Amino acid sequence: MSATKGGSKGTRRSTADEDITLDTDLGWAIRMVSSAFRRVAGESVAGLPGGPRGYLVLVALAAGEPPTQLALAQQVSLDRTVMTYLLDDLEAGELIERRPDPRDRRARQVVITDKGRDELARARRGLATAEGRLLADLDESDTAALRTLLTRIAHTAQSAALGPDESC
Repeated sequence: MSATKGGSKGTRRSTADEDITLDTDLGWAIRMVSSAFRRVAGESVAGLPGGPRGYLVLVALAAGEPPTQLALAQQVSLDRTVMTYLLDDLEAGELIERRPDPRDRRARQVVITDKGRDELARARRGLATAEGRLLADLDESDTAALRTLLTRIAHTAQSAALGPDESC
């Protein structure tokens, strides 16, 4: 930004620029948390086919009515082709089953098996320990607020990725 200071032209940083440090940069914070989470949580999901992706699929399936493969891919934000291979691996491990959708026999519903629920519970126990390490400096109230805010941001990010970009 060009500014006139004492009658001479020069380049001066704005107050907003001066306030930006790594400690206040959102991108840096997200990257650090994401990297740390992958490191501490990796072991918890390493035994699952697809690792973290497989875990997300099992979480989504454990939460409710069996979705179609396409709906599941959209829910966890995975490409349909990637989802097909991931589901093949999860099915080979007997963690999920694919069944014809009773409403549309051309579509396939994805259902978590009892073995899948057991493996998900095991992974969740490991993740709870990993999350505890990562969130050790937060009290219960801060942890709950962080989860709520991150979930809201994740829904916004997912909506933005699935819908047209209206900012153009």
